[in-house]
Amino acid sequence: MKIGYARVSTDEQNLDGQVRELENAGCEKIFTDHGISGKAVYRPALQEAVAFAREGDIIVVQRLDRLCRNLKQLIDELDDFGERNIGFASLREEIDTSTAPGRLYFHIIGALAQFERELISDRTKAGLEAARAKNTQLGRPRKLDDDRWREALALIRPSDPKIPPLKVAQVAKLMHVSKQTLYNRLNELDGKTRKPSPT
Repeated sequence: MKIGYARVSTDEQNLDGQVRELENAGCEKIFTDHGISGKAVYRPALQEAVAFAREGDIIVVQRLDRLCRNLKQLIDELDDFGERNIGFASLREEIDTSTAPGRLYFHIIGALAQFERELISDRTKAGLEAARAKNTQLGRPRKLDDDRWREALALIRPSDPKIPPLKVAQVAKLMHVSKQTLYNRLNELDGKTRKPSPT
């Protein structure tokens, strides 16, 4: 089944053109986000589309920038689709991961993601070694400030019952923090503390 997703960034923009192209491409169901920036982590209709999709379904967009605004975001989204065995297609760029060339493209994206992770790891190690050489106090500031925490909480525990909640692991990936960071904030919110593991 083809599932369409359309998005416009402002209330003044019109979704009709995107919806028409998605219908012409054979999409049986279409989800739309109106007035939602492509930079937004939380896009309600996209989350609904992913929750609605079943293994073997294909999520279709008119253009890549309707799904994401940069390569990192694209990698994260396609990686999530792949884990769920959901295909992806972009009409304008003629990308379709349900075809052999499309699957090749998907694997290239996966290779880029792995390459990026290795670069980050190498830079982190180099930074730590440089800090130790300078006797710099190691550590990092809190990654999740209150604004980003409220956004993460809205994904994990949405106030609207029609919006499916995301798993902590999914939100951690979207927010670029560890799962433990989110669990710590959830525990603070619930008034709980994690007991140390027995030694």
